Amino acid sequence: MRFFNKRLISVVLLSSALFACSSDDEEEEDKVAELTEIDALFEPEVVWDESIGDGVAHYFSRLKPAIGYDKVFAASRFGEAYALDQKTGDEIWSVDLFDINDELGFFDDPISARIAGGATLGYDKVVWGSENGDVFALDANTGELVWHAKVSGEVISKPIFESNMLIANTGSGALIALDANTGEQVWKAEQSVPPLTLRGVSGVVASSGGIFLGLASGEVGVYIIESGQQGWATEIGEPSGATELQRIVDVDVTPIVVGDKIYAISTNGNLAAIDLRSGRELWKRKYSSYRQLTISGNQIFATDVQGHVYAIDRNSGMEQWSNLLLTNRRTTGAVSVGKYVVVGDFEGYLHWFDKTDGSIVARHEVDSSGIYVTPTVVDGLLYVMSRDGDLEVVKTPEPAAAE
Repeated sequence: MRFFNKRLISVVLLSSALFACSSDDEEEEDKVAELTEIDALFEPEVVWDESIGDGVAHYFSRLKPAIGYDKVFAASRFGEAYALDQKTGDEIWSVDLFDINDELGFFDDPISARIAGGATLGYDKVVWGSENGDVFALDANTGELVWHAKVSGEVISKPIFESNMLIANTGSGALIALDANTGEQVWKAEQSVPPLTLRGVSGVVASSGGIFLGLASGEVGVYIIESGQQGWATEIGEPSGATELQRIVDVDVTPIVVGDKIYAISTNGNLAAIDLRSGRELWKRKYSSYRQLTISGNQIFATDVQGHVYAIDRNSGMEQWSNLLLTNRRTTGAVSVGKYVVVGDFEGYLHWFDKTDGSIVARHEVDSSGIYVTPTVVDGLLYVMSRDGDLEVVKTPEPAAAE
């Protein structure tokens, strides 16, 4: 029970505890930046919007929509799952993930499904995971349950389909591979988990026969897809501070693979570029984050624990620009849309930054309940979820032609 309680520490609370200094300046450090007037270059356009049940409420979550098979798949924390027409937002099917499951036991709670991991698409299926250790695989076309599996640990990050398997990293430190067609376990790899970690788990990425992920120990590691055997592990987190809380170094952000390099960032440590095959560190820079990284061309876009947004050269690690105007606004990870990079914040605003200099060029309010997770971008459209369950599809206008 001691382990469970320690794992409940939220990212939001820890971000201030980890990085605010113990001095008279603490109040200033935690001050939330007020939005200032901008000279907007364009007005973002809402293509369509729909309600996804009750959303995620006030809970920590990385639950986000997935787009594929001409549909948008989204779910609420409380088990309401939807498939919507990608062009119009019209409902194609909807199910209650616990109502369709006849394997629930007497002690399972049908009211709070606690859906947290996904959505994941592949093999004509859509998959969601739960904090209860459930993995639900549904037929993407009909919403019918194909299989349901129980795994050890919470599924609070997005699994992936790879090599006829569904691979999930769980909150208990278990990396688990399930048969994509049946849900039966193929292999399981145990990772050591420190006694105190953040309320978050790295997602996984597959490349060159390996599964790459961040670890709670502050490392980036690789496991062989076929067997689950561990390969190299490279440390990028740097414990610092006098207390156990301040020394948390989780790598909770899903690494990004580009060519023969992998890029990852620690909650308290560094942004690093690592050689894919050997695990050799190529460069390392002092940035700390638990938000999604994005790479566009030769630029890495990162949001740090204070909500500051950065552009960094991916070949050298040199900083190109920084923008501090969203300090402590619980800024989401950044995504690339054409000439711009976009983030959301806790008051429900989207902000467009110019990729060349980091200036804010547009703003759009989605929902006052707040944007809690990095938007998804498909074909230039932003798919954005609010805490209250508002799913909005936003178009960025083409830049006006020069006269």
